This record gives sequence, C-alpha cells and structure tokens, in this order.
Amino acid sequence: MPTPPPRRAPRPSPRRATVVRAVARAVAAGVASGTLALLAACSAPAPDAPAATSAATPVRVAQATRGPALPPIAADGLVAHEDEVRLSFKVGGVLRRVEVEEGQAVRRGQVLAVIDLAEGGAQATQAREAAGKAARDLARRERLHAEDVISTTQLEDLRTQDAVARAALAAASFNLGQSTIVAPRDGVVQRRLAEEREAVGAGTPVLVFGARDTGFVLRVALADRDVVNVAPGDRATVVTDAHPGREIPARVSEVSAAADPRSGLFPVELALEPGALRLVSGMLARARIAPAAAGTAQLIYVPVGAVVEGDGRRAAVYVPAGDIARRREVQVAFLAPGQVALAAGVAAGATVVTDGALYLGDGDRVRIVADAPARN
Repeated sequence: MPTPPPRRAPRPSPRRATVVRAVARAVAAGVASGTLALLAACSAPAPDAPAATSAATPVRVAQATRGPALPPIAADGLVAHEDEVRLSFKVGGVLRRVEVEEGQAVRRGQVLAVIDLAEGGAQATQAREAAGKAARDLARRERLHAEDVISTTQLEDLRTQDAVARAALAAASFNLGQSTIVAPRDGVVQRRLAEEREAVGAGTPVLVFGARDTGFVLRVALADRDVVNVAPGDRATVVTDAHPGREIPARVSEVSAAADPRSGLFPVELALEPGALRLVSGMLARARIAPAAAGTAQLIYVPVGAVVEGDGRRAAVYVPAGDIARRREVQVAFLAPGQVALAAGVAAGATVVTDGALYLGDGDRVRIVADAPARN
C-alpha cells in the first residue's frame, strides 16, 4: 500500500502575520519598560537611609554646685497663732451668754462670755456671812478673855475660826470674779466651743483665742531620725495651699525634748514671716527645713535630669569635652527638690549634660544649645 505524502503546515495569511508581529513588539516594549523601572528603583537612594555620619545630639548643660551635706527635712503641719489660749471658767455652771462669734476681732479687756452668777453669788454671800459671824464671835470672846472668863486656848480657837472664815470669803469672792471671761489681749476668737444655756464644768474650754501681736507658727511633728538634726534657729521655707507657689520664710522656734506618747513623733514649731500674705489658724502647710547641723561640710549638687543609669547609690552623668560626651561614674548621696546630691564623681563647677543625657552614650557627639528640641 503506497505511503501517503506528508502534510504541509498551512501558511498564515498576510493579515494573521501582521497581528502576530504587533503583539511581539508590544510584549518586548513592556519588558524593556519594566526592566528600566526596576533598574531606576535600585539605583535611587532609599528615602530613610541613614546618613553616612551620625549628627550631633542637641543638649543643654548646667554647672555642678556645692550644697549642704544633709538633706532638707520635709514635714506637713497646721498654721496657728503663736499665743493660742483656750479660755474657760474657773467654776462650773450654766453659760449665761456668749458675746462674740468665731473670727471676730476683740480688744484687750473686752467681755467675751458670762456664766450664771446665781450659784457663785450665793456661795459668796454664805462666805461673807460666815466671816462676819466669826469676826463678831472673836470680838466678844476677846472681851471675855480680858475679864478672865474664858481661857487663852478658847480664844486661840476663835481666832483660827475667824481666819478660816475670812479665807473662805476670799476664795468665794475670787470665784465670783472668775464668772466672766475677758480678752487677755488684742486678738481673734478662733473657735466657739459652747453655746448659751449650756452647762459647762470648771476648766472646760468655752472659747479659743489667738493673740494678734504674737504672730503665727507652723506646728509639725518629726521622727527621731530628723529631730536630732534640727535646732532652734534653723531656717525653713513654708508653702500653704491657700497661697500656692508663694514661699513663706520661717525659722525653727521650738523643738520638743520628748515625743508625743500617742504618735511617737516630736512636736516642732516654726515661726512664720508671712509679710503681706494673710494667714488664718488651721491652714494646712508644708515646710522644708534646712538643718544647720550640716556645719561646713558640703556635697556636690547637679540637676536631677543630669543623672542617668541609676542603680542604688551608683549612677552616671555626661560631661562634654568639646563636642564629645564623656560618661562619668558618680555616687548618689540623697535626692533634693529638683537636684541630686553627689558624694563623689564630679567637682564643683563642672559642666554636666541635663536635657538630652538619656540619649547619649560615651563618645557621642553633642551640640550645646539653649533650648534642646524634644526627642521622640
């Protein structure tokens, strides 16, 4: 059987050949365009690429200074009149009237309160009558003694009775005079502790009076570890909630030699120098006492922002040497308001980095500016 002749591929038509060549040219153009774009992207620098050399860190600096070797002692307390008196009656009774109100200014000798005089007056009358009778009996018996009617012993007994009666009259008269409370000096009625028609006992406070001419004090309580470093005359500053940001100069005026048995703390008084600031008894205030017990011993103080990498008593500061920051080991003694006292590491007058110290390492370049920009 004869073999059939091989089949020939059909020849494309002229129109089909034109379409194929157009598609090939488009694909080639797209590949070339993509290749050029990729090469351009690889050759361009990245927008966040780091600079070849690190820029200097902007910082602010301060000088190390000398300060006391003991930390300031902080304490809270209440403002009060230095001469504050609780006024009361010597004898008990019914409060007849109270002439003043809380906060009222009064003058020396002004009547403040009066107790009912009925009981005191009756006691004074009894004592007066008893003293009169004793005096009459003594006079009569002296005449009888002169006539040898009674013995000398009997006469002496009558004389004793007369003396006792006169003493009782003096006591009753004194108690009667204590039935009125008067202002001991110019001042202010701070508190009124009883109302009219109340029964008050002998010595029970009725009014709290503050003298105007003796000034104000701040009463605080200190622990034993603090009170041993405080002495009368030590300077202090006081800030009240009523006058925030206004420091009141003060000095230690009294230091108790015994602790309060209820709290175990030692009472201390600070005399205030308020100037034009208005103070009233009962204000809450905070004191910061600078003990003079530190003597001439001093430590080095740096701003708190200069100390980094704290570990117990060990820490570090950065000292600029030209435009290079050098790390310096320091020993912390204690913390003070806004500052750190150092026992070793830097000398007085040394320049230390404050703002920006947290971003530094030993040998980093720095640029000292007046106001360092914030770092994110």
